[in-house]
Amino acid sequence: MKVVAARLNHETNTFSPVATPIAAFGPDGPSFGRAAYEAAKGTRTGLGAYIDACEARGAQIEVVLNATANPSGRVDAAAFEEFADAIVGAVRAGCDAILLDLHGAMVTTAHDDGEGELLRRIRAVAPQTPLAVALDLHGNVTQAMVDAADVMVGFKTYPHVDMYETGAHAARLLFGWLDGGPRPHVAWAQPPLLSHTLRSATGEGAMRRAVDRARAMEAEGLLAATVFAGFSLADIRDAGMSAVAVGRTQAEAQRAADALAAQLWDEREGFVYESEPLAASVARAKAARSAAGPVLLLDHGDNVMSGGTCDTTDVLEECLRQGMTRIAVGPTCDPQAVARAIGAGVGARLSLEVGNRLAFGPDHVAGGPRRPMRIDARVRAITDGRFRISGPIYTGEVWAMGRTAVLEHDAFTIVVTERPMEPLDLGVFTSAGVDPRAFDFLILKSRMYCRPSFVPLAAAVVECDSRGVTSSDYNLYRFRHMRRPIYPLDPHARFAVRVKHKHGDERLWMEPARSRLIGHFEFEEGEEGFVEVLAEGSRGQVIVDAVRFRPLP
Repeated sequence: MKVVAARLNHETNTFSPVATPIAAFGPDGPSFGRAAYEAAKGTRTGLGAYIDACEARGAQIEVVLNATANPSGRVDAAAFEEFADAIVGAVRAGCDAILLDLHGAMVTTAHDDGEGELLRRIRAVAPQTPLAVALDLHGNVTQAMVDAADVMVGFKTYPHVDMYETGAHAARLLFGWLDGGPRPHVAWAQPPLLSHTLRSATGEGAMRRAVDRARAMEAEGLLAATVFAGFSLADIRDAGMSAVAVGRTQAEAQRAADALAAQLWDEREGFVYESEPLAASVARAKAARSAAGPVLLLDHGDNVMSGGTCDTTDVLEECLRQGMTRIAVGPTCDPQAVARAIGAGVGARLSLEVGNRLAFGPDHVAGGPRRPMRIDARVRAITDGRFRISGPIYTGEVWAMGRTAVLEHDAFTIVVTERPMEPLDLGVFTSAGVDPRAFDFLILKSRMYCRPSFVPLAAAVVECDSRGVTSSDYNLYRFRHMRRPIYPLDPHARFAVRVKHKHGDERLWMEPARSRLIGHFEFEEGEEGFVEVLAEGSRGQVIVDAVRFRPLP
């Protein structure tokens, strides 16, 4: 058996001015062929799981591509074409199965649905070849993606610590089918609902309950169930939450997807995040100062893993206004400042501008040029910015911040880099000779990815909303392409129930009598009206024991 496998990951923030050329896809750019295999082998990624699964069964695996970039603006069309050509070319040459490790929220300069376009091209040359896809929990799933996949499984954790397990799950379902097991059927349901990223953490609240429901469905025999939080900072039609199920029949899969979508809608207020003024957040952080460990100030308005510019200084400037000291600032991208520091040399003192270099685009209300922050500092260290991740996310991979300078000010120490870098690992500090434990406050441009590595060190965690391109304040953005109405942008948005016509495959949309209503209901041909659920089953399943048809007035 020959299997073609590839990894192509990018979460696109269409409001971000950060370019995404081909060089962004890896510490030294993307890897192809044998280099891609060697880069992924032994890593806790979906592609790493694919390699292990194939080798465990003695299958030949051709790893075509290993390409992952930090979230940023639209992917350069030329980069996408090179990636797609490599994958499609390998599939065209012949294989027995296809395993793809994708994100689900990639937008290119030419295609709003990057993954859907890639899958369409694959199906054009291999319409019947079994194909499994592993996706990020923040994927914006589309009909094109669902139509092309025989298996679709997404992460169940955020922060994402189950990348490997998700890939293993997808491979297991595909190989199970090829070994004579049940043929998988994929179904999708999409409520008109956006989730704030800070409300998609799977350890609490509405998202936890939805993921628990998906896990319960799998425990009861469903092949797979995934709740996708979606990525709301991609201004495309299908941005938002959805549910995907894989069943032994299409009907089983659709019932499960619909039930999960109904639960998301029923708890829609639990996915809304209300941020507080930055000054108030910083004041709370100041008050939380403790000898037990540093206080984390998480700048989710410039969250790198949501496409932030990684160069805003709002939080640091507010800390200084409030008289705070002993601050360490995580990676702040400013190639010009790095060049100045390198030119001056380690030990030199200099006055220079840092941050706020990239102008926001016209669809952000703070669009236009910004003012860099001027500081007087000593160059403490200069490094190549490379480190191997030891924490639980992307474990074992080598990441590169570009040339890196550590600048030491009387009140703070800041790590300045040539490339945007999510502080997901202690290595962003320690690789530059900085011990994060030695400070009272850590400013991290992160929402969630930092937490597995940094929260164990921390005395407290305070979320800070600067006015960057990843702010949780939707009022800062001009959405032009997203389907409307959609909640919470449109409080009047309603979710219609999908019904299956008794005498055919036609699917109708009907307004639910109440938000919890969902599922498949059969009607006589030509009938119209509302349906009310009179009874629901146990163990988290929506089982319609009885329905009452209520004609339209």
